[in-house]
Amino acid sequence: MEFQCVDECSQCCIEREYYPSKKFGKIGVLILPEEKQRLEDIAKNKKIKINIIPRIGISNEDATSPSKVLAYQMMGIEKNGNTCPFLDTKSGNKSPHGGHPCSIYKERPLACMTYPLIESDPITLDEKCKFCKEHKTADENLDSEIETLLRIKEKMDTDATSIWRFATEVGEKEDQEIFEKGWIQDR
Repeated sequence: MEFQCVDECSQCCIEREYYPSKKFGKIGVLILPEEKQRLEDIAKNKKIKINIIPRIGISNEDATSPSKVLAYQMMGIEKNGNTCPFLDTKSGNKSPHGGHPCSIYKERPLACMTYPLIESDPITLDEKCKFCKEHKTADENLDSEIETLLRIKEKMDTDATSIWRFATEVGEKEDQEIFEKGWIQDR
C-alpha cells in the first residue's frame, strides 16, 4: 500500500510528544547542526519567529554538560510545545490533501522528510500518524523517507562515552511540576 496523507490532516506538524519521558518535556522537530542556520535564515526572511534549542549532545569524559551538540530541536509556537512555526494555519490555504500547508515544504528539515518513519530496528511507521493507524502498513513510495532517515541516523552515530538530552520544560500546564530543564546525561 502506498503512503499518503489523510484528508484534512496536519497532525504531524501540530502534535508534539514527551520524549523520552515527561520529565524532559515535549520535544521539537529534530534539526541537524547543518540545518540550523538555514532554517533561521528562512524564518527571518519570512518574518516567522522560531525557537531552536539543543536536543542531543555528547561528551567523551565525565563532564557537567556536553562538549558537542549532535542535534537541535525546533519548538512549536504554542505554550504546550505544539504546532510547527512553519505550518500555515492563518492564510486559509490548504495543502493538496486538504490540511494546513507547510510554508517551507521544499526546504523542510530532514526529520520532516522522513515522516512517518521512525528509527528503530527494524524501521517502523509512527503509530500516531492517522494513515499508519488506519492502514498499519505502507510498503510503497517510502524510499526517499528511508534514505533520509538513514542520513539522519548516520549523523547520530557516535562512539562518545556520554550522551546528553536537553530537557525543554515545555508541555501541558498540568505537567509543569515534573519538568526538568537543561542538559541531562542519558544513562
